[in-house]
Amino acid sequence: MTLPRPTEGELAILRVLWQSDGPCTVHQVHEVLSQAKDTAYTTVLKMLSIMAEKGLVTRDDSDRRHRYSAAQPEPEVQAVLLKDLMQRAFSGSALQLVQRALDVDKASASELDAIARVIAEAKARQRKST
Repeated sequence: MTLPRPTEGELAILRVLWQSDGPCTVHQVHEVLSQAKDTAYTTVLKMLSIMAEKGLVTRDDSDRRHRYSAAQPEPEVQAVLLKDLMQRAFSGSALQLVQRALDVDKASASELDAIARVIAEAKARQRKST
């Protein structure tokens, strides 16, 4: 089963759910979203219903106040989005993706060191698998 690709609004809701300590009510999600942008409660309610139908969130309706959780962990959703972006914008090239990311936004020295470590770890995993 492939994960559905969330819209920007759906990603904002997923971020709230990922950062929470547990399942959230519509009110809790609305409260967090409204801190950054004026958002109607009914919009959040409708979006969560659509997201449940799409399989992006799970809904616990055992209580009067439904509680929602992200259906997939953040890294899995990020991987789907990144793979899609890499295919559509960079013809599947990880090198081009990383080059553009570093060209567009200056990375700090510590970020570059961390990137170097990630690359070294990827090389080590590749050597082990061959």
